[in-house]
Amino acid sequence: MPTQRASTIRLRTSLFQEAAEIVDREYASDLSLDDIARRVASSRRQLQRAYAEIGQTTFRDHLTRVRMQKAAEMLATRALTVREVAHRVGYRQPAQFAKAFRRYQGVAPSDFRANGRAPVRPSTYFSARPVYRAA
Repeated sequence: MPTQRASTIRLRTSLFQEAAEIVDREYASDLSLDDIARRVASSRRQLQRAYAEIGQTTFRDHLTRVRMQKAAEMLATRALTVREVAHRVGYRQPAQFAKAFRRYQGVAPSDFRANGRAPVRPSTYFSARPVYRAA
């Protein structure tokens, strides 16, 4: 892998930080990679590279992570319905929100709210391969 110039790294770090700040502030809006790229005065491809190389993620994954973290905070207070939380974190359809939340947290939003947290998941470090024993 070729070594990047310091100026390239600085530029991509700055792009990623600016984009991340916009996502953190406006996660409930209808954000797109093209919109964010325009706002940080960059091309779509440069912003994609910044996300990949500096953030070790994609724009869509980052936006989803921020939305799911904010949703978990809102659900933990138990003051809002799942529908209200879905709308407040940028989902038009509560069913899409519930599916994304379940994929991200491993539990339905209503169950998360009832328990105040996600369930403890078994460790993923163990192999799923069967163990063979000598007969």
